Amino acid sequence: MEENRLTHHFKSNSYFEAAIDLYNFDMSLRCLIFDFVGLIEIALRSKMINVISLRYGAFWFCDQSLVSDVTLYTENLQRIKQEVRRSKEDFIQDHHRRYRTPDVPPVWKTFEVTSFGLLSKLLCNLSDNNIKKKIAREFNLPNHIILESWIKSIVVLRNYIAHHARVWNRNFAIKPKICIQLRGNWIDYNHTSDKKLYAQLCCLQYLLNVISPNNHFQQNLKQLLLDYPMVDITAMGFPQNWQNEPLWNNR
Repeated sequence: MEENRLTHHFKSNSYFEAAIDLYNFDMSLRCLIFDFVGLIEIALRSKMINVISLRYGAFWFCDQSLVSDVTLYTENLQRIKQEVRRSKEDFIQDHHRRYRTPDVPPVWKTFEVTSFGLLSKLLCNLSDNNIKKKIAREFNLPNHIILESWIKSIVVLRNYIAHHARVWNRNFAIKPKICIQLRGNWIDYNHTSDKKLYAQLCCLQYLLNVISPNNHFQQNLKQLLLDYPMVDITAMGFPQNWQNEPLWNNR
């Protein structure tokens, strides 16, 4: 609400109550996004477990021959082992009581205690682009490059939310690739900034339409915007007439 960021002079008609409203809006927006990001994390985890394990077995994440960057592979595997050792989950504890080798459980157990960020790194470091493309197709995306860019950006968004950082008018350094034609309902990307939150909301809605067709993300988002009419949605990258886009106008 500053008119001049050097002198810190406020715009006319700026009120403390408006700042509180923006704070509450951002908090509600973060809660909304966080709930639905969880569905995407679970879907990615499940598809990585199923698709990759069918080709490379239950311990593919330990196989150095399957990666593009050996240094990143070493770091990822070390983090996996740390997360497994830290876990107090019954199924992890039971596994260690039953088996001595290898030192990590199979992927369907290990990935239950692996973070979203680490899942993203494991996917991106996989050298088999054909199998990554197969996973992308299960999200109705044309190739793994699009999937990787979307997942990376969603992980960053999720981390901001987890640390209670402001997201509504933020510029994001990690940006999803949105200038693409997709088989599902999509947007006119010519009028969309890929560094604003709106682009990421579009990616979330597209993925949710695939993994949970009856989701209520867009209804909840539209209601939230109605509840806070004072919020400048252009600061989030929303274009004019965004609700008429096929992605947002199919319900």
